[in-house]
Amino acid sequence: MGQSHPSLKIGQHSIRYPIVQGAMAVRVSGAKLAGAVAKAGGAGVISSLGIGLNSPYFDLHARRGSLFLANQLALIDELRQARSISPDGIIGVNVLLATRDHATLIQTAAAYGANLIITAAGLPLKLPEYTVDHPQVALVPMVCGLDAVRTICQTWQQNYQRLPDAFIVENSQAVGGHFGTTCETFDSCIETMLPQIQQYLDQIGAKIPLIAAGGIWDRDDVDRMLAIGASGVQVGTRFITTEECDADRRYKAFHLQAKPEDVVIVPSPVGKPARALRNPFAEQAIAASPDLEQRCIANCLESCLCRDSRQNYCILQALSNAAQGDVDRGLVFSGANVGRINRIMSVAEVMAELTYLQAVTAH
Repeated sequence: MGQSHPSLKIGQHSIRYPIVQGAMAVRVSGAKLAGAVAKAGGAGVISSLGIGLNSPYFDLHARRGSLFLANQLALIDELRQARSISPDGIIGVNVLLATRDHATLIQTAAAYGANLIITAAGLPLKLPEYTVDHPQVALVPMVCGLDAVRTICQTWQQNYQRLPDAFIVENSQAVGGHFGTTCETFDSCIETMLPQIQQYLDQIGAKIPLIAAGGIWDRDDVDRMLAIGASGVQVGTRFITTEECDADRRYKAFHLQAKPEDVVIVPSPVGKPARALRNPFAEQAIAASPDLEQRCIANCLESCLCRDSRQNYCILQALSNAAQGDVDRGLVFSGANVGRINRIMSVAEVMAELTYLQAVTAH
């Protein structure tokens, strides 16, 4: 049996194992999953996208802006619930910069106990402004190339006299959901990007941990990323088929039944491609079928092809449908390595497999 992995330090926070749980919307990674991962020694992450949609705080028939208040109140609830599951664990919140209420969600997460703020879907050039009153909160941008890292570091140093506490480096060739949201090309492999980014950080004298994301499934994948310079990894799809995952059981079962050849690339109203599982909805999206409902339900994005140009579909509704169990009429995001498990496991079991702790967690 191999040695356990070293801990991962992000800002002021020490994570027992170098495993960061990926954020999955809508309400696929909520308080139950994030709390369980944190309790098991990883960093649990709540996805904030559309978190208020199916909450008691949102009235679909009210004005569309009501989603923003619902998101804020629901996020507070989820943070409290996750903390009750793991009082001392590391819990983060993922916020998409493409959403119109991203600043409020970042400020709310920081004020209500999030240890980490992870940003995606854009360059977080103003992120330090939103958490200035909460210096203990670690700031972790997701990037997919050296250009984004350089831009963020230079901007933050000039305007805020600080640097990010970590970077999550996206492997666009394997990550689930939207990819390439902070770069112009998607063909760079993680094995190339990590050394390039590390060389730049060495040049500016910055000790910033790099967390590899995309296609991480087992201990061999973790070891491979650590060997090429990553300080930790982000694991998303693997946690979907867990007991604690917040999604409907039919969503989990759909992933259990999936095979690698079921993974497809679909267009999205955010203007970037996304990796998902083939189903009737995905096939309609790929074919640009006129049968797709093109109704914006919440006006949630800064730029939206559905709302602005009547193209594609409402991403919020599509993700929500799937997570609630309607896997035929919803968008089922997935990483490229799906299809390597055939049963629902506990988070503790998954963490054990990722970190060689079977003897500790099996009894």
